[in-house]
Amino acid sequence: MKPNYPFKPAIFLRRYKRFLADLQMANGEVVTVHCPNTGAMTHCMVEGSPCWYSSSDNTKRKYAHTLELITTSTGHLACINSTRANVLVKEAIEQHVIKELTNYDSIRAEVKYGDENSRIDFLLSGPNKADCYVEVKSVTLGLSCGQGLFPDAPSKRGTKHLRELIEMVKQQHRAVLLFCIQHEGINRFSVAKQIDPDYSQTLTEAINAGVEVLAYKAEISSAELTLVSSLECIF
Repeated sequence: MKPNYPFKPAIFLRRYKRFLADLQMANGEVVTVHCPNTGAMTHCMVEGSPCWYSSSDNTKRKYAHTLELITTSTGHLACINSTRANVLVKEAIEQHVIKELTNYDSIRAEVKYGDENSRIDFLLSGPNKADCYVEVKSVTLGLSCGQGLFPDAPSKRGTKHLRELIEMVKQQHRAVLLFCIQHEGINRFSVAKQIDPDYSQTLTEAINAGVEVLAYKAEISSAELTLVSSLECIF
C-alpha cells in the first residue's frame, strides 16, 4: 500500500488524551498530531525516537497531521495507524496474497451482521461457497524475543466480535479472525492471556467452534506498507 500522502520524518515526544501525540518536526517545531490507535501502544512509545507522519489538506480537520510509523523499544518500525490494517488486508485478498481467502468474487466492507449490533470488516462471497466473515485486528505489541501479542489492553469489543464469529459458524457460514501484524520485529503470534483473560478464553471457544485464525505480517517503510507473508500462531 502506497500512502495517500508521503510519510514525513519527525521525533516522537509523547502521546496523551489517547488520540493525540506531540512530535518535533524537522524544523524543531513541536506539533500536536492525531494518534489513530485505541490500544495501549505498549513498547511503541519511546521518547526521542524517530517516527513518521502523514499530512492532510482537509481544512475541516482539527489536526492536519496523523502519526503513522513509530520506532519501538526494540528498534523496529511499527505502524500504529490501526485503520491501515483493513486497507492492507483488502489489497492482500485482491492480490491473492492470503491463500486461505482466494476464489471469492465479491468483497464487501463494514457489513452489518450479528445479534450484537456489529459490523464485519469484510464479507466475502462467491458462487457455490459459504459466505466468509473476516474480522481484522491490528497487532503492534511485540516483545524483544520476536513474540507478537494481541490485545495490548483489555478489549470488550474484541470479545464481542469473537462471539459474533462463533454465531456465524453456527449458521453454517465461514468465519475468519485475521491478525494483521504491523511490527517489523514480530516473527510469531499468540493471544495476550495475561492482559485480557476473557478475550483469551473466548478465542479458545471460537477456535473450538470452528472459527479460523490467521496471522499475516506487513513489510513496513515510510514509502510503502505491504502484507506479505503468514506467521505461525501459537495458542
